[in-house]
Amino acid sequence: MDSTNSTDQHHRNDSISSRWSLSSKDPSLREVTFADIGSKRIRHGSAGADSEMMSMSQKEIKDEDARLIYINDPERTNENFDFTGNSIKTAKYSVFTFLPRNLFEQFHRVAYIYFLVIAVLNQLPQLAVFGRGASIMPLAFVLLVSAIKDAYEDFRRHRSDRVENNRLALVFEDGEFREKQWKYIRVGEVVKVVSNQTLPCDMVLLATSDPTGVVYVQTTNLDGESNLKTRYAKQETLQKAADLDSFNGFIKCEKPNRNIYGFQANMEIDGRRLSLGPSNIILRGCELKNTEWALGVVVYAGGETKAMLNNSGAPSKRSRLETRMNLEIILLSLFLIALCTTAAATAAVWLRRHRDDLDTILFYRRKDYSERPGGKNHNYYGWGWEIFFTFFMAVIVYQIMIPISLYISMELVRIGQAYFMTRDDQMYDESSNSSFQCRALNINEDLGQIKYLFSDKTGTLTDNKMEFQCACIGGVDYSDWESADSHAGYSVEVDGNVLKPKMRVRVDPVLLELTKNGYATKEAKRANEFFLSLAACNTIVPIVTNTSDPNVKLVDYQGESPDEQALVYAAASYGFLLIERTSGHIVINVRGEMQRYNVLGLHEFDSDRKRMSVILGCPDTSVKLFVKGADSSMFSVMDESYGDVIEETKKQLHAYSSDGLRTLVVGMRKLNDSEFEQWRSSFETASTALIGRAGLLRKVAGNIETNLRIVGATAIEDKLQRGVPEAIESLRIAGIKVWVLTGDKQETAISIGFSSRLLTRNMRQIVINSNSLDSCRRSLEEANASIESNDESVALIIDGTSLIYVLDSDLEDVLFQVACKCSAILCCRVAPFQKAGIVALVKNRTSDMTLAIGDGANDVSMIQMADVGVGISGQEGRQAVMASDFAMGQFRFLVPLLLVHGHWNYQRMGYMILYNFYRNAVFVLILFWYVLFTCYTLTTAITEWSSVLYSVIYTSVPTIIIGILDKDLGRRTLLNHPQLYGVGQRGEGYSTTLFWYMMFDTIWQSAAIFFIPLFAYWGSTIDTSSLGDLWTIAAVVVVNLHLAMDIIRWNWITHAAIWGSIVAACICVIVIDVIPTLPGYWAIFEVTSTWMFWFCLLAIVVTSLLPRFAIKFLGEYYRPSDVRIAREAEKLGTFIEPQGTEIEMNQIGDSPRR
Repeated sequence: MDSTNSTDQHHRNDSISSRWSLSSKDPSLREVTFADIGSKRIRHGSAGADSEMMSMSQKEIKDEDARLIYINDPERTNENFDFTGNSIKTAKYSVFTFLPRNLFEQFHRVAYIYFLVIAVLNQLPQLAVFGRGASIMPLAFVLLVSAIKDAYEDFRRHRSDRVENNRLALVFEDGEFREKQWKYIRVGEVVKVVSNQTLPCDMVLLATSDPTGVVYVQTTNLDGESNLKTRYAKQETLQKAADLDSFNGFIKCEKPNRNIYGFQANMEIDGRRLSLGPSNIILRGCELKNTEWALGVVVYAGGETKAMLNNSGAPSKRSRLETRMNLEIILLSLFLIALCTTAAATAAVWLRRHRDDLDTILFYRRKDYSERPGGKNHNYYGWGWEIFFTFFMAVIVYQIMIPISLYISMELVRIGQAYFMTRDDQMYDESSNSSFQCRALNINEDLGQIKYLFSDKTGTLTDNKMEFQCACIGGVDYSDWESADSHAGYSVEVDGNVLKPKMRVRVDPVLLELTKNGYATKEAKRANEFFLSLAACNTIVPIVTNTSDPNVKLVDYQGESPDEQALVYAAASYGFLLIERTSGHIVINVRGEMQRYNVLGLHEFDSDRKRMSVILGCPDTSVKLFVKGADSSMFSVMDESYGDVIEETKKQLHAYSSDGLRTLVVGMRKLNDSEFEQWRSSFETASTALIGRAGLLRKVAGNIETNLRIVGATAIEDKLQRGVPEAIESLRIAGIKVWVLTGDKQETAISIGFSSRLLTRNMRQIVINSNSLDSCRRSLEEANASIESNDESVALIIDGTSLIYVLDSDLEDVLFQVACKCSAILCCRVAPFQKAGIVALVKNRTSDMTLAIGDGANDVSMIQMADVGVGISGQEGRQAVMASDFAMGQFRFLVPLLLVHGHWNYQRMGYMILYNFYRNAVFVLILFWYVLFTCYTLTTAITEWSSVLYSVIYTSVPTIIIGILDKDLGRRTLLNHPQLYGVGQRGEGYSTTLFWYMMFDTIWQSAAIFFIPLFAYWGSTIDTSSLGDLWTIAAVVVVNLHLAMDIIRWNWITHAAIWGSIVAACICVIVIDVIPTLPGYWAIFEVTSTWMFWFCLLAIVVTSLLPRFAIKFLGEYYRPSDVRIAREAEKLGTFIEPQGTEIEMNQIGDSPRR
């Protein structure tokens, strides 16, 4: 996530009380009272309010759109409403529904319906070509394998559901809490959850062990975020929850929805109407932390909980290769129709010519001349019907032209490929202990065809581990840092124990001395106000942890924003140690003195204001407003009387940004009684509104955040991840256009661009910063005219304001034209919705593949928009991972993922699809040639069982093994020479040209297999069954040797697959021929006992494969491909390392635009 969103995590007030207990009687702890401004204290600003972005609705909940829950009265709650129980069911099937539902789902594939129709046609007596059982075998086998896989997966889901539903929870019944299985909990019941327990359902908080009503939950199981989050019970319910028997009230809330960050409801107790928001609900799957217990009333249960509604599983996409494959399947279908039409037409001609001899022709003989009693003539339905039946009989005989086994082979290959990708040690991240995840199994090969890469910056290119670097206070720069190890660090003694921050930060010696002087000088006063602002204006949670020394405790700061953590650690290093945070106050140790500040109000960060503010009651009884935010939003609310300081601060900010640092501006002002009263009144009105609550709160914040006195600015470094510059350089050499989309300032983004090697010093930068549609149009047109096509020395830099005018307008085409001519594109100050818009802009204008990679919630829309989405499991939760197709720990892993695994997967899958078309077409054409010599009667010399087993056993295993294991090039070669990735971008592994080349080769090989034995045995007494066995074995040997010729990396598995399939085919033919009830009894033994069989087999192999061998040799010798050149150099060891002279590669060109 980027700097626009660097404080984005402030939108949820995740404060948490320290485990360290501070005595209220400590004389050094001073508390201020506010008798002069009223005794009522506002707990939090917009902490209890829904933001517009997160709330499902800003309108009042109508009765027809709401559910009514009576607190502690489940009978009345469920009397008039049909609420679901708390039992969950993630399993898809039951014992009774498995067969029909699974078959229904499998037959969504049109090819399966095709084979079902073929099997049904074969059951008709007029069309029966194969045995009724044999015709169903291929389809039944494929359906059975898929059904077994689905059944096993569903069995695991059933087992998981059973464990989950039988867990126990404490439910209030008959005046006491009793254990109850989760599946029996009902809406309206009051549930008690104790520390470290998982929440059984979605509940509105009524009371907690904390007297202020705060509770802390960990949402790892829900959204993957490990940081603790705070939720609150309403003050009005805290006391009443002590006597649940007399608790009367009801909740009217919105209907169940999957928005885990939004909740709209209101509660009525004793005639009072209270508004409820996301901070008042705790969700199923979360764990209770740092809180002894919490009470809540169930509002959503079972399948209606937000966790279950979001349980949609991995995303489903369809690969580009599989989509293109449909065109070839259509061509094969047309070819099949042509064969069937040819067979029917020639049969019609033959029947017309021999219509007078049909009763007596021996091999056709329509009439029964036997003297058997009851003898019947052969069925003859007339010339027209015979042609009709011949056509459909041909469809049945040639059915395997459409390879049914291809679909299941592709699934098995993808599973195997995913297995090896997930076990790749070079894509294992030790820092986060995370391996590569393959969440979408059906787009593995798309990884080898990526042309456009869209990347987030913060947390994706960088570590998202912030380090405080510079401070500008009163316009003065303090950046003369000492090493963190050169000083002891700040520590303070509290109740006999030493507290120190867990992380040490480098300090400026001059600034450190100023903070020690208190308010003695003007500079010292500013420094103290600066670090007080950093320690107080945040939502950080201090957690005190033990060390090996029992007298030393470490203060660990937890928060959703790494920026805030860095700032609070910096404040602690200068003596402003945040010790405790509750729902109503914070405690800061200021140079050994405990100071308690009452939190009178908190306005959280939102994307419109781009700042957050807190109103504190200070120990000197004053009320102060502290604000921090992006410079673009802060300078507009500053008091202009501090113009000199503001100008100096702006200069320092520009210098910080140019160094690639992330910046924030801090301001404050003192509130008088009337201002505070006016704000409090407005805030109470806004926070209790049921219509447009978020907008009203934002307006209240805007009214108070004015006329600020500038305190200073901060600069934080977010270091690049290891290997990012090298990764981007490799991807660019591979022909992948890299777009970086960031919310950072332009100067920061450009600096990171240079350090990441996205930008180089010899590049001409075209910067577009426009504030109107006309100026944006003019800038783009000038840029388009000034750039030559594919100018490698040009980089385009455009900001989010300009993109507002570009996206969804006619300027999209102009921007795309400009971007295509540039070698690097950098978009800064980009909002999340603009990221998705940029991806859509490119995706809709080119047939090239796009990939988006990010780590935060603001990257989800971009990840889902791209053809391939990759999530980084980093510091900002797992929303991006949950929405992605693939997930990894570091950006640099993209290089082996795309250049190695993507290349392998694409080459393997493309070859496997073409090979499946080839092997089935060879067999079909053999059957077709036979028809031409048997009076076009669709009889077959090859047994029906061999026809069935040909695709299932004889030839299926080798193609699956090769699709998983074969490697055209080694890993090192692919990594050292990224240009080889262009093979996938240019579609060299699978194309219509290769399809037609394969079809011509198929025709030649099938003719050689058929006609060599035909002419060799012409005039002999060999029976058709023996000839059929020869054709079968020859076909199996040829197609497997054809595959063997293309294998690059041999190992024992590939040897076993190739030669084992040939042996298995021979064994099956022998078994079929030794069964007396099947045709062709003992035929294989008769034919193999003669020398002619072996001569024909040898002649077939040589004749079939010699042309292919010759064409491959000539093509690779005179016009070798990049892969062939690299493979030869790899084998000979003549590859020159990348820093030397590179082997000449083909130019990587752009694909045609849509």
